[in-house]
Amino acid sequence: MSVLRIGIPKGSLQDTTVRLFGHAGYHIGIPSRSYNVTFDDDVLEGMLLRPQEMALYVEQGILDVGMAGQDWVTECGADVQFVTELVYSRATNRRSRWIIAVPEDSGIDTIADLEGKVVYSELENTTREWLEKHGVNADVRFSHGATEAKAPYLGDAIADITETGSSLRENGLKIIGEVMETATVLVANREAWADDWKRQKIEDLVMLLHGALSAEGKAGLKLNAPEAQLNDILQILPAMKEPTVSPLTESGWVAIETIVDTKQVRDLIPVLRRAGAQDFIEYPLNKVIP
Repeated sequence: MSVLRIGIPKGSLQDTTVRLFGHAGYHIGIPSRSYNVTFDDDVLEGMLLRPQEMALYVEQGILDVGMAGQDWVTECGADVQFVTELVYSRATNRRSRWIIAVPEDSGIDTIADLEGKVVYSELENTTREWLEKHGVNADVRFSHGATEAKAPYLGDAIADITETGSSLRENGLKIIGEVMETATVLVANREAWADDWKRQKIEDLVMLLHGALSAEGKAGLKLNAPEAQLNDILQILPAMKEPTVSPLTESGWVAIETIVDTKQVRDLIPVLRRAGAQDFIEYPLNKVIP
């Protein structure tokens, strides 16, 4: 029996990834003392691995596919097949940025000012290459963590990842450059991608994962409405396309179903009620697939 081997990122993305797979229809079991993960699909096998090295194991064929940040795929230089970007992280569903930051009172205002300066970064190779492309020869050193604390005490600047920039500001740092944007990506081993069965399984998985991401922050809404007020109610309702309208057995009434942003529901229902709608049902969504 053919099997697809999947790498699940360990660390900050782990819980979010497991939850995403759950919404896509796949239950992942993670034993407390093992790096092997289980799926409720007999043709899937998985390992829990650090995202920093995920692409290397995919390149070597130990894994058929793996999920990691684009930053770490770039950093390790692995020869893998890019399949898709999945924009989610521990805190938000938006891309993160690798930035260059310096203390606000450092007197360093531009990237050119970093010539000969010490820059700490976990993304050492990518940071060094980016600075060189900008004509800057800096002393880029690897950071094992707590990078924000290393300027100005251990170095002149840092390259670090941020989603909102709030932590940088709290540490008295200002951004003077952006190295790259990053998000979670799914990459495949090139031989696995060339295998018809594995590629189809990967593409099916990608469709379901994107469907799960699309459903986040959305809810289904059902309601009944008198036909006489239907046009007014439809003017109020947002929808991905057009709301579904079906006649009820009771003459003069219709059932309406639509998909809306979860945050809109609390404001919509009172307005719709005043317009004549009733019998509201709000329900969560796992997947939205066009």
